[in-house]
Amino acid sequence: LQDLPYEAPARAHGTLHSGIGYAAPKIVPHVPELQRAAEVLNAGEKVAIVVGAGALHATHEVIAVADRLGAGAAKALLGKGALPDDLPWVTGAIGLLGTRPSYELMTGCDTLLMVGSGFPYSEFLPKEGAARAVQIDIAPRMLSLRYPMEVNLVGDSAETLRALLPLLQQKSDRSWRATIEDSVKDWWSLLEKRAMQPADPINPQRVAWELSPRLPERAIVTSDSGSCANWFARDLRMRPGMMCSLSGGLASMGAAVPYAIAAKFAHPDRPVIALVGDGAMQMNNMAELITVSKYWRQWATPSWICAVFNNEDLNQVTWEQRVIEGNPKFDASQRIPNVPYHKFAELIGLKGIYVDDPDCVGAAWQEAMGSACPVVLEFKTDPEVPPLPPHITLKQARAFA
Repeated sequence: LQDLPYEAPARAHGTLHSGIGYAAPKIVPHVPELQRAAEVLNAGEKVAIVVGAGALHATHEVIAVADRLGAGAAKALLGKGALPDDLPWVTGAIGLLGTRPSYELMTGCDTLLMVGSGFPYSEFLPKEGAARAVQIDIAPRMLSLRYPMEVNLVGDSAETLRALLPLLQQKSDRSWRATIEDSVKDWWSLLEKRAMQPADPINPQRVAWELSPRLPERAIVTSDSGSCANWFARDLRMRPGMMCSLSGGLASMGAAVPYAIAAKFAHPDRPVIALVGDGAMQMNNMAELITVSKYWRQWATPSWICAVFNNEDLNQVTWEQRVIEGNPKFDASQRIPNVPYHKFAELIGLKGIYVDDPDCVGAAWQEAMGSACPVVLEFKTDPEVPPLPPHITLKQARAFA
């Protein structure tokens, strides 16, 4: 069969041949349901919003609704790119990997609007009965799954918010919004202080903190699971036009580099950065670097960086054992080999950079971003820097685990 001459199929099927296209339907709730939702939201004095991956295409609509309601907004992990972090009322991530302002937003609100999110950890949402709630989701099965919603709206998040906005009243009392903004400002200041704390040798939080102001425009950032996801969630400040993702549904190890490769093929002109722990590198991501070595010359630009947090430890699990379960670190399963990832990169034709001086972290990011080929940027980080933030209780951490 391989030697037979090729003949085109007798029939042509699908869009490419027949010109028959597909337009996504406009899915919005019925007007009475929108009115019911508006009544709940208009009655609230302290409105909180949680956005997830379903709101990634609804940034402008979420901002308009939040401004109309004087609300603050927290982001589920897969919704990190839905709102830029330069907005003073955006509280950042929610949950065990989240921020204190998000925690305060949920515990202090009297009304909750959840948009396109399946955030599963109800202990980080308002207590049942403490807040009236509205949810918007394209999937009916997700409605009231995490919190007992008073109004459930099936619809596309952007379309539904656009239809809802004219029904919402402008809040004149901005004290709730001002409280949120003060909390966010104090939190960013605290994160900076924590990132600049000395460590042996590099504070891993500083790696992400130093990256934020150096992120190129339209950057795409991926993260692996493990302790690096904490720094990705809390310290990385997203700007308009940026994208990011990780294995937010399953927390599967080894996703960052494959995600980053896929991102570069989908958007070859955009800079891509993967944040990876050394455990995930040894599981599969080192092998995936070979794929980068093979294909990177086909990309429109070579801007592709794999940043490795090398702490010789399966760090997130270690801290779960020590803090959540109250057990000592078990070296036999948690301590992993010290692999020179930057040298492996050089062996396969990529650029390798090694950093073990905290004062060189920023310069190393700059060097990597100016490279003429993809880079493996290896940071020697301290495994003794706890990834759990100070406002998370032991009970919450155990429930999360």
